[in-house]
Amino acid sequence: MLANFRRHALAAALTAVLLSFSFAAAARDKGPTVDLGSADPTQTLNVTLVLKVQHPEALEQFVYQTATPGSPQYGHFLSTAQFASRFGPSDNDLKQISQFLQKNGITQVEVLPSHLAIRATGTLGQFTTAFQTPVHDYERDGHRFHRPSKHPVLPVALSGTLVVAAGLSNEPRYLSHRVNSNKAGTLSSAPAIATLTTASGSTATNTPGEYTVGDVANFYNINPLYKAGINGKGSTIGIVTLAGFIPQDAYDYWSLIGLQTKPNRITQIHVDGGGVISSDAGSGETSLDVEQSGGLAPFADLRVYDAPNTSGGFLSAFYQAVSENIADSISVSWGEPEEFYFDSPLSGGDYTGELVAFHQVFLEAAAQGISMFAATGDSGAYDTVRDLGNTAFSAPLTVDAPAADPFITAAGGTTVPFTFSFSGGPTASIDQEQVWGWDYLQTYLDKVRPGVYDLFSVGGGGGVSVFWPTPLYQLFTPGIRKSEPGQSLVAQNPSQSLEGYTQTTPLTLLNLKANFAGRNVPDIAFNADPETGYLLISSTDAEDGVVTGEGGTSFVAPQLNGVAALLKQNSGHRIGFWNPQLYLLTDTVRYGKYSPFTDIKAGDNWFYHGKGGYEPGAGIGTLNVGNYAQFLKAGL
Repeated sequence: MLANFRRHALAAALTAVLLSFSFAAAARDKGPTVDLGSADPTQTLNVTLVLKVQHPEALEQFVYQTATPGSPQYGHFLSTAQFASRFGPSDNDLKQISQFLQKNGITQVEVLPSHLAIRATGTLGQFTTAFQTPVHDYERDGHRFHRPSKHPVLPVALSGTLVVAAGLSNEPRYLSHRVNSNKAGTLSSAPAIATLTTASGSTATNTPGEYTVGDVANFYNINPLYKAGINGKGSTIGIVTLAGFIPQDAYDYWSLIGLQTKPNRITQIHVDGGGVISSDAGSGETSLDVEQSGGLAPFADLRVYDAPNTSGGFLSAFYQAVSENIADSISVSWGEPEEFYFDSPLSGGDYTGELVAFHQVFLEAAAQGISMFAATGDSGAYDTVRDLGNTAFSAPLTVDAPAADPFITAAGGTTVPFTFSFSGGPTASIDQEQVWGWDYLQTYLDKVRPGVYDLFSVGGGGGVSVFWPTPLYQLFTPGIRKSEPGQSLVAQNPSQSLEGYTQTTPLTLLNLKANFAGRNVPDIAFNADPETGYLLISSTDAEDGVVTGEGGTSFVAPQLNGVAALLKQNSGHRIGFWNPQLYLLTDTVRYGKYSPFTDIKAGDNWFYHGKGGYEPGAGIGTLNVGNYAQFLKAGL
């Protein structure tokens, strides 16, 4: 992925960004990449082979039936064994893959219970022979990694069985959707942590930049569930993440805000060796995922599947979590732009097989009743800007994957009302909850210090997929959009931004489909703006572990995950795939006092504007959890 991106171009592109604002856990370094030649063929690799699901149309139909009130299948989910029997590959397919691996000397093989994935361990030399691709070592900014020097080739004999073989590269791929804004340098600062206070009997602070799960409960009407004794007991929350973390951070967070929780509730599952524990690796992301989801459902159990930040690690973590079928709901706060999977001089090949692999495991989760949530990103409607900047490359309208998949609930971002000021400047306010996009700050800063700051395109991810068609549940929803015309990814000076290119004039790398009836994201939104953001405990990010001014849609996905745990307990069973019911209620109940939704009619994510009904900025709107719980319990 991004095999030909000359990384040092990014440094210059980002120098003008607001100094007090930073993206966390940037997976891609900024220096040039040096090819060091063939990688050591004797080193051990863990490769995940994803097999094609059987009867995919019937599987999608089954999933819709489980999520449609009135259907005989409504709420009736499959066990992993039942899924494998009905939709998994045949025994002959599994035998064929095993024989292929054995033929290449790869004998350490594990078939996951769903039969959709096989984990194989062997030497790099064995895998390069099997998939007819050389693997080279590379170095960038002092970090060494390996990856195929040309696109892997699936054997013709297995083309009808295999979707993708992931794990030939250990290059970090994905970014966490977490953003921090250090208010002290720019906007008026929030009180220091020493002044952190919560009202008697409350875990809320009512302080922008130091909001807690207690504030989230106030914003989105979760408190009626707590008053009814609903606290997540009997539910299990799953987190898929690409960095390890220190579990004590979560316990410290819950203790700090005065939240009573179930003790010893966190189980760590280190997939393919597990993720790295460090600030740069994104351990703070994992901490916040656990703190937020577990804080909203304080008596739920938590299972944290941490894997290396690689394509193989990401897929393997999902397939293990879903195949185990222990977690009732799962969230993820990592991703990358959808167009990075498309064949272009930037990506170095067609990686859409990975999108299909994600799709299959999300379908399996839905069939088993597991609710899935993914953050939509923090680069507004222009998802590539965070990776590539907007100087060396153009900024086409783009969505983030895997949130763009039609069988996962996409979590978007808003800004809740607050008042702010900039060093000596006038006071300004956001008066109603709105789509999160920092163009409101850009407008303000341009008046105070013209030409100094460039905040484009920080905001909640949203837009239209050009890979996945509009799903059935969105077909009749007013406000659903098609992809915009004229969207291309262009390298302005390929000699400076692409490895191996001498061309100095603009080069079009990819033309995106125009007027494509695609999947719209997000589906639902919560507060994600760092300026109205959250308190985080992360011992890898601060000496005392305390970080304020945290935000990003990476908060929203685990918050919805925690809500799902409450709803499961309240309903007495798993909820399953949310989206069909969300859109059915949107199209029938609409908005109002008893609606499960609050319409977001203001703000924008630099392109899509808040308005009545659905829009690809905040989606349907925000969730009124108390009202939604009543609809679910009534089977509506």
